[in-house]
Amino acid sequence: MSAAAHGSSLSGTRSILVVSHTGREESLDAAAEVCRELLRDGVIPVATAQEREDLFAHDPALLAIRRLGEEVAIDDLEIAIVLGGDGTILRAAELLRGCSAPILGVNLGHVGFLAESERDGLRETVRRALSRDYLVEERMTLDVRVKVGAEIAYETWALNEATVEKASRERMLEVVIEVDKRPLSSFGCDGVVMSTPTGSTAYSFSAGGPIVWPELDAMLLVPLSAHALFARPLVVGPDSVFAVEVLDRTQGTGVLWCDGRRTWDLPPGARVVVRRSTIPVRLARLHQGPFTDRLVNKFQLPVAGWRGPTPFDATREIPVQRTVFDEGRESAS
Repeated sequence: MSAAAHGSSLSGTRSILVVSHTGREESLDAAAEVCRELLRDGVIPVATAQEREDLFAHDPALLAIRRLGEEVAIDDLEIAIVLGGDGTILRAAELLRGCSAPILGVNLGHVGFLAESERDGLRETVRRALSRDYLVEERMTLDVRVKVGAEIAYETWALNEATVEKASRERMLEVVIEVDKRPLSSFGCDGVVMSTPTGSTAYSFSAGGPIVWPELDAMLLVPLSAHALFARPLVVGPDSVFAVEVLDRTQGTGVLWCDGRRTWDLPPGARVVVRRSTIPVRLARLHQGPFTDRLVNKFQLPVAGWRGPTPFDATREIPVQRTVFDEGRESAS
């Protein structure tokens, strides 16, 4: 993590990107509220051309919003305030690819695992952004390449995961998986998920993969409904390289999905190679609590009955942070 000294200087013009799902009334209201707060503070709100049009139609007083890429360059952004669920945050990451501006998420969805605050804390979130009261955390991403024969057919990236899936429901996909240029196993399956630690709580999690703490540099591979004795989730180091090849003997075709947003058809013989990218995604953090608490809060995990550290733990000088569970236990005692 690093201190939030980003964007334009305090004496210069400041530009903050606002990303929202303007097709939803709640998200549109929240985005308009954020833009009004920014304008009151003398900061330029920026949006994509379509979202600016939607916001202006919603509130004609928001004429001062500037268009991303047309009136404000992406490199001039200080931070992005993103209103929605994880899908909206992934879209913002796509918009800001390679840019130094961090993403500050406000959850308007269900789980919102990547978000830092909820709708009822919107005003405080904007205040923290305006005062640059946040830390920046860099999350690893994946470089993804599709090869067909000797040709590179497609290149993209992923923050959460790259998934090779069967294209039709009735046809199984026959693949061979490879780690560090060595074959590991071949089987029929519904697909294969290759994930970052950030994505370990997304599609990989739903497929039965392990949860990996975000500060750990690693990559995951999780087979989907594999017809094989050995089809366990794998966790490898950040310098390893995964490959999934759609075998010529497969009855159907495959499809590559990256973060559920970017897709490419995979004919028999196509090879998908995944490695760590040199370009991270930057997330603005308002809270420094342990990742364990985020898991409990986002997934509403049952922790009733927890008694806290024992005296033996204390003698080992293990720092223990107070959480909402400590407060709840004390108030009940």
